[in-house]
Amino acid sequence: MKFRTTFIMGAAVGYVLGTKAGRERYEQIMQATRRLGENPKVQEAAETLRSKGGEIAGAARERVPEQIGQRIPGRNREMPREYQDPRQETAKP
Repeated sequence: MKFRTTFIMGAAVGYVLGTKAGRERYEQIMQATRRLGENPKVQEAAETLRSKGGEIAGAARERVPEQIGQRIPGRNREMPREYQDPRQETAKP
């Protein structure tokens, strides 16, 4: 379904940009697009997708560091002094 939607959107954009039907057809397409965007059901679906996307991103933000830490050897070791940020103040021995 995702591929189909992407393909349809790409085809629509390609048609609008490459059309030889002229300004009148372009205006018809743009008017239909505006009506679609103003449709309450479409707005509701977009809001649902936004909220689900936020939830998924939040879950990924929590899981990814844990998984990276487990897969990168030496990730939890202290960094050698020559690789540390020189802007950080260090205690003088």
